[in-house]
Amino acid sequence: MVNGMVSRAESAAVTRRALLDAAAALLDSGGPDAVTLREVAACAGVTRGAPYRHFPDKDSLLAAVATEALDRIAEQARAVRAEPRASPADKLHRALAVLMTVGRRQPHLYRLIYATPAGDPAAIHAASEAAEHAQDEFFAIVGDLVGAQHARRFAALLLTSAHGITDMEVNGHLSADKWRLTAEDLVSTLVSMIERQASGE
Repeated sequence: MVNGMVSRAESAAVTRRALLDAAAALLDSGGPDAVTLREVAACAGVTRGAPYRHFPDKDSLLAAVATEALDRIAEQARAVRAEPRASPADKLHRALAVLMTVGRRQPHLYRLIYATPAGDPAAIHAASEAAEHAQDEFFAIVGDLVGAQHARRFAALLLTSAHGITDMEVNGHLSADKWRLTAEDLVSTLVSMIERQASGE
């Protein structure tokens, strides 16, 4: 009986993983409109009813996709902060690069993780907690450069600026021919300005 229960639990975990992977792939290729529970089931190779045993609706499934993405971002931010030989400014630059890479490579996912989560309460709670953890990691990296008391103000400035830079680049408005610089140049300038401000220069 115990072995049967473990087997069912493992099977459920495999199915959930397949559903999440299928939903993420559909999101990347076609945006939120491409993610339907029927299409997710087909791509995952499971029955049409299988998604409903794990996610009550599409919004809850997308919230779970966002939760996993935010967890990955938080892990990457923690790894950046733990680098022993990197300066606080370098760590901040790398943390911004983590976010901007998602925006460049997975623009639909990028917009999803910054949208207000929807779905059932459990899915919303999980996504909100994951967002908070990722945010806390970023605040810590900013705080290491500017001091904890100024972290929120500068973090807001950095995130809004990084979003704007990423959006311009993804939409082809940050042409090297026009501006004679790259997104990385802009981020470096921004981090340098904040570093000088923090040091009182």
